[in-house]
Amino acid sequence: MEIKTFADLIDWTRQLHAHLARCLHESAGQHKDERASALLDYISSHETLLEKAVAEYENQADPKAMQTRLYDYGVHKPIEKNRTCSTDYSALDFAGIAREIFDFHDQVMALYDSLIGKAEIPEAKSLLEDLKSLEEHEAMRLASQIGRMNDL
Repeated sequence: MEIKTFADLIDWTRQLHAHLARCLHESAGQHKDERASALLDYISSHETLLEKAVAEYENQADPKAMQTRLYDYGVHKPIEKNRTCSTDYSALDFAGIAREIFDFHDQVMALYDSLIGKAEIPEAKSLLEDLKSLEEHEAMRLASQIGRMNDL
């Protein structure tokens, strides 16, 4: 998917979370370690919720921001969709799964952060800041839950 507008960016982000959720769910059923399988299931559910939260931005964001072009931002394919499933999650241990998931979220947040600095209209900047805040909050929540699971 080529990203031309903020609407495309949000749709791409939503699709990315959905794709990751499906991939993690499939890997959970294949994993031999019960603890790692439970982690994959939990993260899959979390990604599904995040997909729905991002979809709300598609419905509620300022139309002026949504139609703003991103040609000058240098964003065309920021994270390849295959990247989310290029790792065989069913072969990773608990810590490896956590590392991969946080790396994915860090890349999304870094993308938003770089775009915030380039946003030319206040509506676009606000939209990006909100999306980044959502990703940060959900990454912190995920880190907390993974930490609890790791303590068990």
